[in-house]
Amino acid sequence: MQPAEESAVERESMEYDVVIVGAGPAGLAAACRIRQLNDEISVCVVEKGSEVGAHILSGAVFEPTALNELFPDWKERGAPLNTQVQSDDIYVLRNDEAAIRVPNLFVPSTMHNQGNYIISLGNLCRWLAEQAENLGVEIFPGFAATEVLFNDDGSVTGIATGDMGVGANGEHKDSYMPGMELHAKYTLFAEGCRGHLGKQLIAKYRLDADRDPQHYGIGIKEIWKVPADRHQQGLVVHTAGWPLNQSGTPGGGFLYHLEDNQVVVGLITDLAYRNPHVSPFDEFQRYKHHPVISQYLEGGQRVAYGARAIVKGGLQSQPKMTFPGGLLIGDNAGTLNFAKIKGNHTAMKSGMIAAETLVEALAADRSGDELVDYARRYADSWAWKELHKQRNFGPAQHKLGNILGSAYAFVDLNIFRGKLPWTLRDTAADHAQLKPAADCKAIDYPKPDGVLSFDKLSSVFISNTNHEEDQPCHLKLKDAEIPLNHNLPIYDEPAQRYCPAAVYEVVEDANGKRFQINAQNCVHCKTCDIKDPTQNIVWVAPEGGGGPNYPNM
Repeated sequence: MQPAEESAVERESMEYDVVIVGAGPAGLAAACRIRQLNDEISVCVVEKGSEVGAHILSGAVFEPTALNELFPDWKERGAPLNTQVQSDDIYVLRNDEAAIRVPNLFVPSTMHNQGNYIISLGNLCRWLAEQAENLGVEIFPGFAATEVLFNDDGSVTGIATGDMGVGANGEHKDSYMPGMELHAKYTLFAEGCRGHLGKQLIAKYRLDADRDPQHYGIGIKEIWKVPADRHQQGLVVHTAGWPLNQSGTPGGGFLYHLEDNQVVVGLITDLAYRNPHVSPFDEFQRYKHHPVISQYLEGGQRVAYGARAIVKGGLQSQPKMTFPGGLLIGDNAGTLNFAKIKGNHTAMKSGMIAAETLVEALAADRSGDELVDYARRYADSWAWKELHKQRNFGPAQHKLGNILGSAYAFVDLNIFRGKLPWTLRDTAADHAQLKPAADCKAIDYPKPDGVLSFDKLSSVFISNTNHEEDQPCHLKLKDAEIPLNHNLPIYDEPAQRYCPAAVYEVVEDANGKRFQINAQNCVHCKTCDIKDPTQNIVWVAPEGGGGPNYPNM
């Protein structure tokens, strides 16, 4: 091996008109739209997952509005929208046994799913990637964008992919390959929720000035294969209340019936929770035992598991999306509509608007400047108007709780159509919400039964997560002393519980306690980067191709 500093290798570079970071719905929609408008513009998409879709996780009930615009003939092209929603059930779970079904009359209009589809977003992204490649887009999976490149004037000029074959000690292994520089006239950052490059750009250009802090939830999801007599294709179930209400935690659950006797089940835990004893993973495991949920899972087999943070702050938390040389789009810019629990259609639309804006700029022979016209185009779009109409849903949930917050949403959306003359604010960041552990009730989570509920390690196993073991840890501590000297005595080190993949442990041996990071387990959910109370954990991209390999999440 050679020390990295003694064997500096000049990176090769490639030139494109447009580089897109992330092969999710926003990035792929942007790529397709660019080439539809001008097939002479060169477009490259880099994706850190081993393949397109490997890191994609969403519920997902899909609203086809943007897809109808992008590919009006998507049915003829074979888009994987196979199950149309047939019925909606919404329950308030009062405790571990009782529930109240909410009459449709009293359900906020945003929760009605007529005309929507239950899909695998991973499979939709694979299909979108095929459409993009057919249009001439170059897609590079397995390459993590690890660095933003800047011109001398401070504008973005592209990205660099990470080096491959660097050992945990920082030395180059025999397999070492330097990263590649991808230069572009404009760069679109479509990394999804809490993108690590997007986070840097927001800080550098102060894109969040005068905005509320962004707010997040963690979504944990499983796919089950269930007996035919328990399957109702097209059924959508949403719940509020138990078990999260026992700790005063906002959030809710979902269960969707796909085709082929598949059921997806999940729980979204709001990361503004206050009790540091809360474990979103364990809340989800006991959620599946409620009769409303278990009736569909009993006799079935769990076949997939995953977790991902979702962005839910709405317009009040949305950063400025433009900066010199590039744009933030999709969930990297907070475009999810939490009132609908949907963001794929708005993410796609943000990418399509980006495409239209930069195609016009490139036609005028511009490059590297700020695409200021994007803000006007976005504000004129149905995506922005939809988010504005539903802007108060998230803050109302935080201020009033799930039940009263939903009652407020019913009045706001069903009666006043989102036109109440005020905007609610939510100015407390999620990481600042935790109370001292001593002031909160401990939670005694039941042991998993191996039938409906499971442990973290067996769950990570079926997420197909893998990282090259001998590589630098991608979970960085700003101060290695904080976990044991600050977080443990005050909050009983909550990383042990908020991580859904058993990455963080406080281990005690003959030498005392130590904070252990099992980076190999990381499913790239970004919860640690969001919820650590001192913001001491920084998530950076590991070697390309690492992480989960979701088949159809």
